[in-house]
Amino acid sequence: MMQLGINSVLFKDFDFATAAQHIKLCGYDGVEISAIKGMCEHIELDNWREQAPEIRRIAEEAGLKLLSMEVAELNETRLPLAFEAAAELGIPVVNVGPGGKSDVEEDLQFTIEKLTRMSKLASEYGVTLCVKAHVGGSIYNTPTSLRAIEAIENPSFGIDMDPSHIYRAGENPEAALPAVISRVKHIHIRDCSGRQAGPGTIDKQACGRGDIDLIGYCKVLADNGYEGPVCLEVIGANGHSLAQVSIVAAESYGYLNAVLRSFGAR
Repeated sequence: MMQLGINSVLFKDFDFATAAQHIKLCGYDGVEISAIKGMCEHIELDNWREQAPEIRRIAEEAGLKLLSMEVAELNETRLPLAFEAAAELGIPVVNVGPGGKSDVEEDLQFTIEKLTRMSKLASEYGVTLCVKAHVGGSIYNTPTSLRAIEAIENPSFGIDMDPSHIYRAGENPEAALPAVISRVKHIHIRDCSGRQAGPGTIDKQACGRGDIDLIGYCKVLADNGYEGPVCLEVIGANGHSLAQVSIVAAESYGYLNAVLRSFGAR
């Protein structure tokens, strides 16, 4: 059975306790805690030891599992801290973006080399490092994702398959997913309208409001027996009220839960 979570970046203007309370009210099983420097740090990696007991307490009191952590930047200084914190908190997956620029071979090779080193370190901590194809990055579509998969055999490396980035790279995620599903260890999910660079306003990112065939995408996940986290990741929430971000979270949960239940995956 798949577990539904939500990246706490949607609640970036609120503390982690407030985020956890409202994430649970929306129905989610767990949370992906944001450690995105410069955007949202519900866990500050430089200070994680002091924060860990409170994070654990908040999650336990809310009845939420700590499903994953997003660091975003493929940073070889910050990632060891993330792995150490994840191991202590029982977080199984740490997510990053690729960095670099699209269609620059040197950038892709550099990214794969860093992912190889960091995956080896992740395995020492008993956690999985996942990278997602990212618009504009060195890994940005299915072919570049496959380059990483083919180069990195370490089982502590996986793909975080975000349909919105694949869609905005000009592919249809439900058709692209089968090629990488064997190494998918985490799902970031959101909707978007159009194939422009950004995913749009937070309401357009709510699952079911955009153009992506998320039903078809979820069917591929279910048909292939995927059992990892499926975490809503909505960005651009600064300046929005608690009610606004909670509506996006609740609407997306209702959509995803109904779709996955219809396929027997919940």
